[in-house]
Amino acid sequence: MSRMNSPGERGALASNTDDPSVSVTRDDLFVDSEPLADEADAVLDGEFGDSLYRAQFVAWFRAVAPYVHAFKRKIFVVAVSGEAVAAGRLARVCEDLALLRALGMRVVVVHGSRPQIEEQLRLRQVPSRFHNDVRITDVAALECAKEANGEIRLDIEAAFSQGLANTPMANADIKVMSGNFITARPLGVIDGVDFQHTGIVRKVSAEVIELALNARAVVLLSPLGFSPTGEAFNLDMEDVASSVASALHAEKLIYLVDAPGLQDRDGMLIREIAEDDAQKLLDSKTLPEPMAFYLQHSLRAIKNGVPRAHLVPFTLDGGALLEIFTHDGVGTMISDDDLEELREATIDDVGGILKLIEPLEADGTLVKRGRTRIEREIDNFSVIEHDMRLFGCAALYPFVQEKMGELACLTVSPEAQGLGDGEKLMKRIEQRARALGIERLFVLTTRTAHWFLKRGFTVGTVEMLPRDRQRMYNWSRMSQILVKKI
Repeated sequence: MSRMNSPGERGALASNTDDPSVSVTRDDLFVDSEPLADEADAVLDGEFGDSLYRAQFVAWFRAVAPYVHAFKRKIFVVAVSGEAVAAGRLARVCEDLALLRALGMRVVVVHGSRPQIEEQLRLRQVPSRFHNDVRITDVAALECAKEANGEIRLDIEAAFSQGLANTPMANADIKVMSGNFITARPLGVIDGVDFQHTGIVRKVSAEVIELALNARAVVLLSPLGFSPTGEAFNLDMEDVASSVASALHAEKLIYLVDAPGLQDRDGMLIREIAEDDAQKLLDSKTLPEPMAFYLQHSLRAIKNGVPRAHLVPFTLDGGALLEIFTHDGVGTMISDDDLEELREATIDDVGGILKLIEPLEADGTLVKRGRTRIEREIDNFSVIEHDMRLFGCAALYPFVQEKMGELACLTVSPEAQGLGDGEKLMKRIEQRARALGIERLFVLTTRTAHWFLKRGFTVGTVEMLPRDRQRMYNWSRMSQILVKKI
């Protein structure tokens, strides 16, 4: 399941039933539904001028709570490119990172300095020298790198030191810690070219950085490293960020980049990509060089145990927050595996299942089950989970003596229509039924017989149901009975 841009792009597969244990899908309901639609109508009617704002704020705050709980005390390595600094985004980025720290996340900031080094070279009338897009750092260029990085480091420390009232930094009281945490070695001579003071990361002082993070400091790292002989080396920001994230076993590596994220051949944003597919994309040589370099170091971190890497546009105000605290995100997320999981439900899924089915219970599509019943029957359920969130569920109620089973509560979130989740859940129930020796499945529906008829079900009668189920049939609803041989 790939992340989309808005709920309207994913849609809904909902359910219909005539009693608490039966439900059926419908493809054409709840498309583009918004949970605050009724409140919006009330506001437009003028009864409460600010009720929509209040409801939206509370709904948003509650929606981000699972992410706050999941990421508390986790380490985030955020790489802020020199281009972001040059574009004047530094103050806002620091405000957002201060908020992450306030929410309990441990933050390491790695900054870049490429355009600033270029400016220093221009001011000193020193030509830039590159080989295969890698800077050759001679003595003059190294001095320019030191100057540029020193200025950026001071600017970042100043940004984190703000505390004016009525600003996001009020009462923040953030301490920034920097140091010689990166040991480097020279890149050396490649293709007969001596890169001189250009280096790569050799070692990260992870234990010392963690001590600083545990003291609630924000750790700030520049793309400079030092050798045991006392030499300084000019490093790539991407290399530093990837190495630090790997050494710290960070939860996330986030690059703030001068692009929307990764794009496919048609120019469409790739919102989510698994490690194997990302490697294939990198090997295809179709990405622009800067994005290929970001992806290369993202994959390196993932191979070293970092679960997620993100490429987020710095041009979008609050992009890092939107990427972290919304399910769809705004950039590209590279993950160490496929985030979608189709599995049997556990007691921890009760809340997610209730959230899926309650809107359908409210409009009469489903008969109310209630938390107690869901908890009691949780072993009957299968669910689709995507990045810590349930997107669908279905239940199997077996009638073993008659070798029949009831497919019930097949429900998919309004954000997932058209992705095939309903069919995946149906097939999962069929597999579970076969394992129990069940030969036929049945469903009851008042609205969506067409969905099941297209998938091999045929019209049945009440007399075809197991005897116990016949006694439970609700004649006032006159639900259609559909049966499928499996």
